[in-house]
Amino acid sequence: MKLISLNKNISLLILLILFKPLYAEEEIDIWNKEIKEKSEIIIPEHNPSNNTINSEIFKKSQTNENIKIENEILENSQDPKIFGIYDPAENNFNLNMWTQTEAEDVRSSFNRINKIQLSNTATKLFENTILSFAFPPKSMEEKEFVNLKINWMIENKRVDLIEKFLKQNNTFPNKKKLIQYLVDSNIAKANIKEGCNKIDFLDKNIKDSYLDKFKIYCLVFNKKKNEAQLQFDILREENKSDNFFDDKISFLLGVTSKTTKKIKDDNLLNFYLSSVTIKNFTYEPTKKTQKIIWEYLNAANLIKLEDDRDKEKLKSLEIAANQDQFDKKKIFDIYSNISFDLDSLIKAEDIYLTFDNIDARALIYQKYLLSDNEENKIKLLFLLKDLFQKDKLSNIFVEFLSDRLKEINLDNVSESYKEVVQKNIITKEELRLGKIKYDDKILHRSRLLRYFNNEIDQKKAQKDFIKIYKKIKKNRKYFFSAKDLALVESLARDGFEIPKELDYQEISKKYSIPSNLLELGKSKQSAFLTLKLVEIIGEDEAYNLDPETIYFITHLLNQNNLKKIRNEILISALPQRS
Repeated sequence: MKLISLNKNISLLILLILFKPLYAEEEIDIWNKEIKEKSEIIIPEHNPSNNTINSEIFKKSQTNENIKIENEILENSQDPKIFGIYDPAENNFNLNMWTQTEAEDVRSSFNRINKIQLSNTATKLFENTILSFAFPPKSMEEKEFVNLKINWMIENKRVDLIEKFLKQNNTFPNKKKLIQYLVDSNIAKANIKEGCNKIDFLDKNIKDSYLDKFKIYCLVFNKKKNEAQLQFDILREENKSDNFFDDKISFLLGVTSKTTKKIKDDNLLNFYLSSVTIKNFTYEPTKKTQKIIWEYLNAANLIKLEDDRDKEKLKSLEIAANQDQFDKKKIFDIYSNISFDLDSLIKAEDIYLTFDNIDARALIYQKYLLSDNEENKIKLLFLLKDLFQKDKLSNIFVEFLSDRLKEINLDNVSESYKEVVQKNIITKEELRLGKIKYDDKILHRSRLLRYFNNEIDQKKAQKDFIKIYKKIKKNRKYFFSAKDLALVESLARDGFEIPKELDYQEISKKYSIPSNLLELGKSKQSAFLTLKLVEIIGEDEAYNLDPETIYFITHLLNQNNLKKIRNEILISALPQRS
C-alpha cells in the first residue's frame, strides 16, 4: 500500500512539473509574440501588462502587410512593450516605424519641434506620428520614449490626449505624472469634483504619496469620511504622510477643531488645502509663485486689490498678467476702478504724461471707454499700446487691442486708419476651411479633389480625370504648376492611368527635393521623415505653403506610402474655398 501511495505522489509531482510551464505561458506579454510563419503574428488573448490597449489595432495589424514584426526585432527584444493611442495602420505606419532611426536623431528633432509654435497642420501630423503604437527608436529605452510622448502632451496641455492615453494603456512608465497633471489642472480650475474623477485612473500598482493624499481628500469631499479615515490611517502607517497633511485632514474629518494657519505653496495640493481650511484666507503671490498656483488663485477669485492706490501690488499683478500667470482682463477691471476727477478725464490726452505709468494707462483706458468717436477710439488704443510697450508689458495688450479693433466699424473711419487697424488685428491660428469651390479649368482645383476627400471611388475619379484633362489640354496657355504635379503624381501613385503625353516624371525634374529627406524614405524611416516634415511646415498651415514645398512634401509622403497624411495635406493645400 505504501508503494502505491508513493507512486501516486510521484505521479502527481510529475504532472505539476509538466503543467507549470503551461501556466507560466499565460503570463507572456502581448508584444512578446511567437511567429508561426514569416507572414503571421500570433497574439495571445491575455495581456496582463498592458491589457487595455484597443484590440482592434491588432486585428488590423494581422491583416495589414505593413505591420509585421521582423524576426530580428523579436530576437533582440526582451519582453518589448509599446504605448500609444493610435493604430499605426490608420496613418499607413507600422510597428517598426521608428526602429531604423537613431535615438539621438529623435531627441534632437523633438528639441527643435518643442521650440516651434506648430500650426494645426503640423500639430496633427506630429500627434499622429508620436502617439501611434510602435517600438522605440534604436538605442532608446521604452521609458524614455514614453516620456517624450508624456512631456509633449503636458507641455501642450492636451488633456484630451492625456485621457485617451490613460484609457488605452493600463500600465506604463511615469503614469503617475500624467494622472497628477490631470488632477492639478482641475484643482487649478477650482473644479475639484472633476479632479476627483480623474483619480480613478490611479491603480493599486502606482504608489505615490501626492496622489494618495488627494484621493483621501476626495473621499472627504464626497462625504465618505469613514473610508477617508481608513485610507488616512494606512497612509500614516506607511510613513507617506506629513505633519501638514495630518493637520489638515484631521481638521476636515472633524477629529480636531483647530488647524494651523500656515500656508504651504510647495505644491498645488498643499496650497489648496490651506485655502479651504483657513478662515478669511489671504495670500500675496510673488514672482516666485508657481504658475499653476496663480491659475488657482484666478479661478477661485482669491486675488483682490483692496486698495487701488496700492501701486506695488498692482505692478506685480501687471507683471504676472504679462507672463500669463494672472488674468489679463482683470488688469483692465482694476484700471476702470481707479478714481480720476472729471477734469483729468476731459484733458487725458494732454496731461497723461504727468501721471505715473500705471495711472497713465488707467486714465487713457477710461478715456477710451468714454469715447463715442471711432477714430478717437483708435487713437486712444494705439496710445495705450505705446504705454504698455514702454513698461515692456505688451503681452497684456496685444489680444485686447486686436479684439477692440475688430469692434471698430471701418465704414466710419478714413482710409489712413483702415490699414493700421487691419495690421493690428490678430487672425486666429485655427484652420478655418470653408466649402470647397471646384474649378475644372485648373487641375489642382478640379472636382478630382473629391477622390482625396473620399467622396468618390477610384473608378469615378479616373473618368473625371480624363474628362478634365481633355478640357485643360485645349488651353494652350495653361501652366502646369507644382500643385498640379502634386495631384497628378499622387493619382499615379494610387494606380490611376495617366495620359502618355502628360509626362509628369519629366516635369518633376524641374523641382529639387532635399536628398537627406529622400534618403530617409529609402531607409524606411517613415516616422522620422514625418518629424522632419513637421519641422518644415512649422507655424504654417498647409494652404500657406508655397507650391514647390507642397509638391516635395506630397512626393515624400507618396514615396513612403503615407497616403492618409498626404490626402490631408492635399485637401488643405490645393482647393479654392468660399
